[in-house]
Amino acid sequence: MDKKLINKGIRSDGRKLDEIRPMIIKAGVIDRADGSAYVEFGTTKVIVGVYGPKKVHPRHMENSQKAILKFRYNMIPFSVYDRKRPGYDKRSVEIAKVVADAFENAIFLEEFPKSAIEVDMEIIQADAGTRVAAITAASVALADAGIPMKGLVSSVAAGRVEGNIALDLTKDEEDVSDAIDLPVAMIPRTGEITLLQMDGDATVEEIEQIVKMAEKGCKDIEKVQIAALLEKYTTKGTN
Repeated sequence: MDKKLINKGIRSDGRKLDEIRPMIIKAGVIDRADGSAYVEFGTTKVIVGVYGPKKVHPRHMENSQKAILKFRYNMIPFSVYDRKRPGYDKRSVEIAKVVADAFENAIFLEEFPKSAIEVDMEIIQADAGTRVAAITAASVALADAGIPMKGLVSSVAAGRVEGNIALDLTKDEEDVSDAIDLPVAMIPRTGEITLLQMDGDATVEEIEQIVKMAEKGCKDIEKVQIAALLEKYTTKGTN
């Protein structure tokens, strides 16, 4: 029999069901980007650079009413145990679109007509939750670049593992046979959910519990995002 990952409400890594993995967020980590951020969720590590607003290339893609968003998501070859083939693939393109959608209604795009905002997301190390870590990092990077938004976008996944509703699943937890995973992104300041996906089957009651847990997680993440931005600009102001 496989070893259980959850025993009496305590997970194999020592966390309670409603706890996020140890988290690190840093703002302004790339000098050559207009804005940047680094995020760790446990052993998942992501770095993001923001460029723009800038001219649109090719010009025919520009929108006279608002800025266009260009998100790129890439898992570098050594981010996973089985070395990934270098370059973008279909999954990378799909996740980039999902992430862009999570920001479409959060950014005041109409303030930058005929321009582009480019966001490059690099997954340095993957242990589940890469897209939510990328969203969390992208939000801080956008704020660091001075892009006006309704509020920071915070993101985390919650789901079911061995019959338990749990927050911020690891890869081992995702791989359990009955597991479901539901990434959520929201603007805690307004309460608006900007991303809601689900992998697997669940009851309505379970989905409600999962979303509620994820929303609480997002609010906790927002506090760390704000602290990262304050640390950068408070430190900068004292130099």
